[in-house]
Amino acid sequence: MGGVALGLDSVRPAPYDRFATWRRGPALAALLALVVLLIASALVPLTVGRGEEAKPPSVVIAHNAKSERPRDEDLKLYDRAIERIHHGENYYDFIVSEHRRADYPVRPGVAVRLPTLAYLDAALGVDGDKPAPLAMAAAVALMLGVIAAWWGRLGDLGVDPSLRRMGTALVFFGASLGLNRYYFVLHELWAGMLVALAFGLHRPERQKYWGAVLLAGLALAIREHVLPFVLLMGAMALWRRAWQEAAAWALLVLLFAAYMAIHLHLIAAQTLPSDPTGPSWLALRGLGGFLSNTVLSSNLRFLPHTVAGPLTILMLFGWAGWRSSAGLTATLLYGGYALAFAIAGRNDNFYWGAVITPAMALGLAFVPMAGRSLVRAALGKV
Repeated sequence: MGGVALGLDSVRPAPYDRFATWRRGPALAALLALVVLLIASALVPLTVGRGEEAKPPSVVIAHNAKSERPRDEDLKLYDRAIERIHHGENYYDFIVSEHRRADYPVRPGVAVRLPTLAYLDAALGVDGDKPAPLAMAAAVALMLGVIAAWWGRLGDLGVDPSLRRMGTALVFFGASLGLNRYYFVLHELWAGMLVALAFGLHRPERQKYWGAVLLAGLALAIREHVLPFVLLMGAMALWRRAWQEAAAWALLVLLFAAYMAIHLHLIAAQTLPSDPTGPSWLALRGLGGFLSNTVLSSNLRFLPHTVAGPLTILMLFGWAGWRSSAGLTATLLYGGYALAFAIAGRNDNFYWGAVITPAMALGLAFVPMAGRSLVRAALGKV
């Protein structure tokens, strides 16, 4: 009776429906866990700065074109680095002194960003929050590339046309954040867009992976927080026994390790005993840490937190319900980052979430299918 009322008995599972064959016990446990997470995510506050609760930004229509939005200290530091590169200076000749000037730590060395994005932004004409036509063109091209890649990926994996259109629209929702020129100096913004493009272009069924490897390499050279994505892709290749692809990902890790070693050596050569060590990133913020990072680093930030939090959980649920190579990889990827953000990262590191948010919203397209099949399984109607 309950199945008929819910319209469940007449639904034929899609071939890519992961929960369609689940046994009742595991399905019931998963459904209960989902309900608990949805309730908790609506109640957990999102925090920034020194722990204050984040407020959804108000939407204001300005009467003049001039932006009055102030630059925060992180962005000012990156602005100065780009400006000095514009004037012909070498990044490592000034970056440590700029950190000291801003009262930012240089110990450990990873507190100092890799120079890749500073040079790219300088070449693209980025100058604070001012219009930068070349940088905007690059951002638009990257966003369109992400959308096109996932349109193709969904088609290759046999997703129904209506679901394919919905999924692509959700990718646009996530990837459009990359057009915000205010954050063009932010490493996570570009790294996250490149990860989304690499993930969308990855075609393990056809053994097409070099494009993904090269794009992930550029993302990793911009921000080391991309390393879990690279390691996961390599691990999945090993699991599929795709030895050549696994070797490509392993080579990328080795090249990155060499790049990071050089970076740390150059920073250490200028570090003084009097330089303070930065505060620990082991903050143990739990569910609130994951939600704060992802909501505040995506277009979900415009929604009330009681809505944005559950939507984030549903994104993960949707990915988990999609039985495909992409669905499995995304479930491990986003679930892994969720755990990492729950353990590491202070409140003022919320922007780390931009590494994963550009394509994460795609999971919402699979929520209706996953929800129906999970409820069917929990009611014993499989």
